[in-house]
Amino acid sequence: MNLDSLLAGPIDDSRLAPAARAALAAAPRDAMGHAVFRTMSGTDARLERFAWLGDGLAAAVWERHTDEQLTIYSEPGHHTLSCYLTGGYSVERNDAPGQFGAPHRLCSLPDWHESRWMVRDSLRLMHIYFMPEHFTRRAVVELDREPRELMLQDRTYFDNPALARLCESLLEAPWLGGDGLLRANEITHEALSQLLRDQATVRPDLRLKGGLAPYLRRRLAEWIETNLHEAITIGRLAEMACLSEFHLARMFRRSFGMPPSAWIAARRIDRAKVLLKTGTLPLQQVADACGYADVSHFSHRFRAATGVPPGQWRSALRC
Repeated sequence: MNLDSLLAGPIDDSRLAPAARAALAAAPRDAMGHAVFRTMSGTDARLERFAWLGDGLAAAVWERHTDEQLTIYSEPGHHTLSCYLTGGYSVERNDAPGQFGAPHRLCSLPDWHESRWMVRDSLRLMHIYFMPEHFTRRAVVELDREPRELMLQDRTYFDNPALARLCESLLEAPWLGGDGLLRANEITHEALSQLLRDQATVRPDLRLKGGLAPYLRRRLAEWIETNLHEAITIGRLAEMACLSEFHLARMFRRSFGMPPSAWIAARRIDRAKVLLKTGTLPLQQVADACGYADVSHFSHRFRAATGVPPGQWRSALRC
């Protein structure tokens, strides 16, 4: 893999720590598709650590020492959570003059945002890169809201001790090997849930068209959750909603942010993770409880979703 062809431009070895270069070389091609990562790689920043965490998540630790340099982000198409680790006292955003970075200060940079940063002196920061789709299931399950109602706020230098501690935990976790990456993945998902609760806001001038009534969305979500161990069909969901299969599929997608099949598949994986993490059930019983035909089918689906088989996922969490 030619790293220079994947980054914004040539990046010399002096700005890549050996571990970061090895992680980049081992990552899938889309790991470097995050625009903020590409922008940073084109600056004087040194990439200290990098990890492709699976589930469309990536994390990076950057170090910069500069007299003064302008860095511009423009509609990156993905979200970024930034946590200052050291320094940053002279870094300010052009449209927020007089506000400066500091250790444990956080920034949320949504997919649609544009910003210009004047970077001075020294700093070390962590970036977590993730797609807007990561908030889809969380909006419904954790906030009882439709994903299309919410957006991530564009916030510069806010304080959230719980979220900062999660970033510190991620920094302390090893980003090497299957077990270390699984632990980092778990911490990152927890951080994104915290970020959603703290920094999600209702879209301005929101006017929802179509979709399911809130009571019906809740009813379907609860019924699916209760019946994950069974075969769930579009026909059964349509019958509950008193809609045709065609209209149910269309309305479901608007209110849940994904088709029924994708929602059910994701909830089965989430249920499996809970059972693997909190219990000692044999894999066959976990497969049965989540509606998989057999252990082989379960293992195939779980590995496709997480990157590792269920047995390894459970073992890693117990280390």
